[in-house]
Amino acid sequence: MAEKTSGFLAEFKTFIARGNVMDMAVGVIIGGAFSNITNSLINDIVMPVLGIFTSSVSFAELTLNIGPAVIAYGDFIQAILNFLIMAFVVFCLVKALNSFHKKKEAAPPPPPGPSPEEKLLTEIRDLLKEK
Repeated sequence: MAEKTSGFLAEFKTFIARGNVMDMAVGVIIGGAFSNITNSLINDIVMPVLGIFTSSVSFAELTLNIGPAVIAYGDFIQAILNFLIMAFVVFCLVKALNSFHKKKEAAPPPPPGPSPEEKLLTEIRDLLKEK
């Protein structure tokens, strides 16, 4: 039983130590923080502006009463807007990162070294200077 446990723990350690798992964990943490920023953008900036046109700051307040049932279609509209705005912001970030990487890759290559003839001429020049 001890061998199974130590083998299991070793396998778990190998799994955790892999780079892609760590990258994924960092991505989830940054994604959570980014979600807070995006939610603030939506709730504190976009929705008040849209509220000017809809006479309501939040779509979540929009409901439809059919008998005893309350259909909160405003929550659905709010969720769609949140998704679209978040998708747009992520698209802009990815586009900016891709253009940054393209510029980084498009850096000019280093100048070529001297040709064999130039090397030979340099050696001849240096030998002549010594005499």
